[in-house]
Amino acid sequence: MKKKSILSLLLATSMTAALLAGCGSSGETGEAPAAESGAETQESAEAEAEAETPAAESSSDEAVTLTVLAGQSTTDAGIEDMIDEALAAKYPEVTLEWECVDWGNDFQPKMQQYMQSGLPDIMIGKAQDVATYAPQGILGEIDAAYLDKGLDAARENVTIDGKTYGLVYNALYQGVYYNKTMFAENGWEVPKTQEDLQAIIDDCNAKGITPFASHMVDTWSIGNVTMQFMMNDVFNNDPTWGDKFRAGEVSFAEDKAAQTAYEYNKLIFDNTYPETFSTEQTDCDAKMVLGEAAMKVSGSWSIQNFLDIDESFDFGIFPFPNQTGDSKLIFEPNITIMTSAATEHQDAVNKVLDVLTSDKELAVEILDYTKTASMLKDVTPTFANPSQADIDAYAADNMIVDVTLGNNQLVWGGFQEENAKDIAAWLQGDESFEDCLKASDGRVDASSAN
Repeated sequence: MKKKSILSLLLATSMTAALLAGCGSSGETGEAPAAESGAETQESAEAEAEAETPAAESSSDEAVTLTVLAGQSTTDAGIEDMIDEALAAKYPEVTLEWECVDWGNDFQPKMQQYMQSGLPDIMIGKAQDVATYAPQGILGEIDAAYLDKGLDAARENVTIDGKTYGLVYNALYQGVYYNKTMFAENGWEVPKTQEDLQAIIDDCNAKGITPFASHMVDTWSIGNVTMQFMMNDVFNNDPTWGDKFRAGEVSFAEDKAAQTAYEYNKLIFDNTYPETFSTEQTDCDAKMVLGEAAMKVSGSWSIQNFLDIDESFDFGIFPFPNQTGDSKLIFEPNITIMTSAATEHQDAVNKVLDVLTSDKELAVEILDYTKTASMLKDVTPTFANPSQADIDAYAADNMIVDVTLGNNQLVWGGFQEENAKDIAAWLQGDESFEDCLKASDGRVDASSAN
């Protein structure tokens, strides 16, 4: 029987909002992830996948319980039950013992704990976690038979020295969600420059419309949008900015582009409702759907709430405009399966990987539930995503960038998440902007996983 240890109180008490998780990353990819919407017949793909699967099925049928540490994003709570059901149907001898935690707050501390006592058999985090843990020799290499069922782009940021240590399952898009109906009624065009965006903000304020929905009470949200800003104003121009930061060549206190990325938070704060530091994500998303705000800087995790509140809500997405008018839409490889190099049950682990990569019905169920894009070949979610046309247009113009680059250059745990707390303090008047920048510079030693 499956056992779960839910360490995050939020998960236990707020299934509607699910688990909170921070985001950000970077690095351009030559292949965009599969679309987030559209149905297709997949029987032939499933048959081909079965033929190519390694010999997991021929291994021992002895009952095995695998331990799983799952660092979940806000969209993910509940997918463990879907995986359990699919695994039981194909490999009833394998049971998963889940420990589900909030990726943004709890995954890194739990990993540090388990590095001392012994890792779980399987860990589910984000692509950026591979760069943190693979160099320490604790992750197992993923068999090519499973990797080959994923998009080529899925391997890009989870491969180190020619070996791939993570199986990327889905992806999130990040940018500015906008109310299409409101934009059409007011004659607003999708902004490409800061001047374009400011014109919309000014018109909103003149008409009594709140420009941005936000939930700054969640510092993970501040950290996420700050990395979005850093991606398009800093890393797209200098992919090694983080390395230069650690080498003492650049700093937040002196680099104008990095300061501008931080200052965009003030632009949002000055043009949102006054209760942003007491508004939870679900309430924030409801304000967006109900027409109380025109835009929200966010990611695909908001779609789940948007459509739960109003399945007919018509929204689009565009990248937050940078100073040079060439911002790219951001995508983040999200659910990433890693395995322990020291597991004593590799055959059983392979069975789990087999189910995750070959069961297309399970994959579509997870993608439709999380409202995310597929990183598996021949798998397309079926939920209706009003922002898909925008995503397709940016992909066709090669205007999509992978945020894993930024997240690897400046890691989340101990750096981005702590900087977000200082940004929140600055916005609320408890800290000067100069002290906020100085605090980020003071964390330089924590900015890299290595």
